[in-house]
Formats: sequence, structure tokens, C-alpha cells
Amino acid sequence: MSIKVNGVSKVYGVQKALSTISFAVNKPEIVGFLGPNGAGKSTMMKILTTYIAPSNGNVLVNNIALSNPKGIQRSVGYLPEHNPLYLDMYVKEYLAFNASIYKVSKASIEEVITLTGLTPEVHKKIGQLSKGYRQRVGLATALLHDPEVLILDEPTTGLDPNQLIEIRSLIKRIGKTKTVFLSTHIMQEVEAMCDRVIIINKGEIVADRKLSAMRDDTKQVVIAEFDYRVEEAFLLKLPKVEGVKNTEGFVYEITFNTTEDMRAYVFDFAHDNELKILQLNQKNTSLESLFRELTA
Repeated sequence: MSIKVNGVSKVYGVQKALSTISFAVNKPEIVGFLGPNGAGKSTMMKILTTYIAPSNGNVLVNNIALSNPKGIQRSVGYLPEHNPLYLDMYVKEYLAFNASIYKVSKASIEEVITLTGLTPEVHKKIGQLSKGYRQRVGLATALLHDPEVLILDEPTTGLDPNQLIEIRSLIKRIGKTKTVFLSTHIMQEVEAMCDRVIIINKGEIVADRKLSAMRDDTKQVVIAEFDYRVEEAFLLKLPKVEGVKNTEGFVYEITFNTTEDMRAYVFDFAHDNELKILQLNQKNTSLESLFRELTA
């Protein structure tokens, strides 16, 4: 297990940034860590990288405890939200500088240059690079010491569409052999890159789901509101129905196992049973819809 967080909380004065959260990440796995501003994402990432200590709880990164920060730092590659680069240094010069800190060979520099697609820009100063290539330099630096875990805080912020595709492809390639734990506000990026999503809101985890389950487009949820209460047993007689939930009052969420639009069947059911339809909609089950629902 690459990351194990157990009952972690973090308090700044009287403000609670994290409230007793727990989760685990396996290798290889790309996990998206989502949440609105101020939810606690960056705080959790700073704890995982030993920049700050939790107020309570335990953390293991590659089976190394926070009491051994140097051990964790040797096994983690970190790209913070604001990529700290020396703009006056040449790309290769900057990577060589970091390689000397990590005490890794020159061969490692060439490997990460090739891996991150920096070869065409390697003789330029970092200040001359586009935002996309600066992000590549940050990723290359995080990968220099061949870490088991890569932690990326908003790695695609500010990139144009072409740069997004390039960085997304790079992260997916890295995630085939390493654990990648990344935060982002871009739902499409999570859906395109990640195996799993963890959503945090107000310091608490509100969802932890596999993306493969959310991509199951054979499921359909119809929201129906009638003019009086209906026995769920009757709604379960609808064709291809998988489940019925009375969410409030006379409102029901009816789950069907089909891609066919089932609202016509619900309408016919209401007509045949002399019910009035006050509301009849399909529920959006996308990641963006889930995020808005859980963090509103």
C-alpha cells in the first residue's frame, strides 16, 4: 500500500482544516483528490510530503511513518501548485542542480528529459518556456530520484488545451508503474486520467469511488414527483427497474438498468394509476454532478 491515512486531523488555531479523515491508495493507481477551495486538499498534500505535521492521526507513505520525514521525502516526488523554478537557469542546468541534491546519476537526468518530452527545449532558460513546458520541468524534477509515489497539486492549472492533452498523457504514462495522487478543479481531467476519485468538503471525505463504476452508462436514474405517495413495490414493477428510493415527500429516484429513456414508461405508469406527474427528470450521474451535489 503506497499511502495510508488513518484518522488524520489538522487544526490551525481555532480553524479545523481536516477532520479525522482516512483513506488508502494502492500501487499503481492514479487517484484524483477533489474539493472546493478551502476544503483541505493542499493541507493533506503538505502532510503527505512532510511539509507540515498533522494535529492527530497516522500516515504511512510507502510504509514509512511521518516520524521519518527524510525517508518519505526520498520515496515521494512532489509538484506543488505554484511550481518553484529558477527562471534564470537552463533546463538541463536546473535538473543537474536537483540531481546533485538527490545524489542521482547524470543518466537519470537524460531519462526524465526523455520521459517528460523536454528534449526540444532542454537548451533554453526556464524563463523562456511556455507554461506547459515549465510544468514538464517540474514533473521531471519530481521524477529525478525515481520515487514510488508522485504527489501533484493542481498540475494542469493554466494550461491551454494542447498542453492539457500532453500533460494528461504524461501523467497517465507515469501512473502505469507508480502511484499518482493529484488534486485538480478540472473534472474532465479526473475523468480522463484517474482510476479513482476522493472528494473532500470542509475537511471531511464525502466520496471515495472508482471511476469505472461512474462510467457505467447502462445505469439511469429518473426523478419522479407525484401528487401523492406511491408504494415503492408498485414502482418496482416498472420494466428494467433496479431500485426505488423515496427521497422526500412524494419524490422518488427510480434506477433503471438500461440506456433507453425510461421517462415515457414512468409517465404511462402515472396515467394508468390516475396519478399526476409534478416532476419528471433524468438525474445527471456525472462526476461534475456528484461534486456539485456533495459540496454545495
